[in-house]
Amino acid sequence: MKILNPGFLFLFFYLLGFLGDSPVDAAVKKYQFDVQMKNVSRLCNAKPIVTVNGMFPGPTVYAREGDRVIINVTNHVKYNLSIHWHGLKQYRNGWADGPAYITQCPMQTGQSYVYDFNVTGQRGTLWWHAHILWLRATVYGAIVILPQPGKPYPFPQPYQETNIVLGEWWNGDVETAVNQANQLGAPPPMSDAHTINGKPGPFFPCSEKHTFVVEVEAGKTYLLRIINAALNDELFFGIAGHDMTVVEIDAVYTKPFTTKFILIGPGQTTNVLVKTDRSPNRYFMAAGPFMDAPVSVDNKTATAILQYKGVPNTVIPILPKLPSPNDTSFALDYNGKLRSLNTPNFPALVPLKVDRRLFYTIGLGINACPTCVNGTNLAASINNITFVMPKIALLKAHYFNLPGVFRTDFPDRPPKAFNYTGVPLTANLGTSTGTRLSRVKFNTTIELVLQDTNLLTVESHPFHLHGYNFFVVGTGVGNFDPKTDPAKFNLIDPPERNTVGVPTGGWAAIRFRADNPGVWFMHCHLEVHTMWGLKMAFVVENGNTPELSVLPPPKDYPSC
Repeated sequence: MKILNPGFLFLFFYLLGFLGDSPVDAAVKKYQFDVQMKNVSRLCNAKPIVTVNGMFPGPTVYAREGDRVIINVTNHVKYNLSIHWHGLKQYRNGWADGPAYITQCPMQTGQSYVYDFNVTGQRGTLWWHAHILWLRATVYGAIVILPQPGKPYPFPQPYQETNIVLGEWWNGDVETAVNQANQLGAPPPMSDAHTINGKPGPFFPCSEKHTFVVEVEAGKTYLLRIINAALNDELFFGIAGHDMTVVEIDAVYTKPFTTKFILIGPGQTTNVLVKTDRSPNRYFMAAGPFMDAPVSVDNKTATAILQYKGVPNTVIPILPKLPSPNDTSFALDYNGKLRSLNTPNFPALVPLKVDRRLFYTIGLGINACPTCVNGTNLAASINNITFVMPKIALLKAHYFNLPGVFRTDFPDRPPKAFNYTGVPLTANLGTSTGTRLSRVKFNTTIELVLQDTNLLTVESHPFHLHGYNFFVVGTGVGNFDPKTDPAKFNLIDPPERNTVGVPTGGWAAIRFRADNPGVWFMHCHLEVHTMWGLKMAFVVENGNTPELSVLPPPKDYPSC
């Protein structure tokens, strides 16, 4: 696949209405998403997969900052379905956020739902994906939000750009494999390959033709919009012979820095500039896993090709040497370089005064399961609470004051303190269960420390908060120390994002202002952990006026 040339891109964006937009006269972008089965072949295996519009990955949603986006989704498959627009803040409009049974009931077979939302105060790379079961294994795509006219990038204008969407592929039916694992009380099988734009690359069987190729001209600067849509794997990404300059994460501009590799967790996005200043050749782009805990992982490397114009396809590409899968020092060093741009045009509005401090422990566990073959099943918890999904959408229950759907007594700290990251804890691994939410007053400033634990094992956890960006004011290895660690917080230019990697056997501290009323999901973006209950939600109360309150639900809002 070749990148479109600039003239075609100009015409393409013009036809979409991008070049005529102004901040006062925002455009409306409309899309039709037909969720349908499609037979796809990878790794010598053909199988039907769930897709949007028959595409894998799905179509890119293009918009400009300030636009209104209307996406009509029609479900033609046997599974219930909902779609999440990952990283879009959905101000007062949780009805369009998408997580099943949190903000909406899923669309059943034959049903449609219109996701109608405004893109306010955001520009950059985000993405969309199914938010029910494990359907996001194949139901995902990019969101590209261009800046408003007259507001250039705060970095050199790239000659061209392309999306790099990293994913995972299973040869078998994913939902069947997950159901079988749950009946056993065991973890689901690892993926059979990683993919770049749906293709694993030539190191996999039957995959010569399933290799993504970008053709580039020498002496130019290209923008790569990189998305980690994998279900369970943090990934390294690099290009043989080429440095990358990181300029944005999670649709927030960063202070640029140059690196040979990036680390990107599930749910995260990273924009990089690449200069094609090497001798004309074919160069592999590669994505492989990062896992610095004793946990099994798909350790295979996906590849795509950066091909200089005029170089024949017969030339064997040069391969980059990615960091080793357990390279903790690279991971910590890389994440430590991420800084918000923090300029007058793009300020880092870090809450300096904290109204409420939360301390959440992240743990794995084992609960009794009479229906499981093993008699037990694996669980995951926050503050020892394994979240139970409701049968009715939490946002609906909140908006209409429906009793008995959820409680608002989620604890601000764990039931008891212990040496969270000491020797592995293998006894007393039971968790409590419940649909418990944390109630937050409108406009409260929150500091949340996410602490990994060694219950069963330590592990890195990418945590995603819906409805908000947050500032990662600090991270560390070991147990968070409330007496000494806050003194080291970065309150000037911390990275601002929607998904944070909690280090293996460590902690991450985030701050945000709860100024978006509604019910907002927070969960680990490793699908296996989400399934086991590593999730919770905040109920953010309305402000004092209708303009600071949740909007009414749309007329076509699905019922359970």
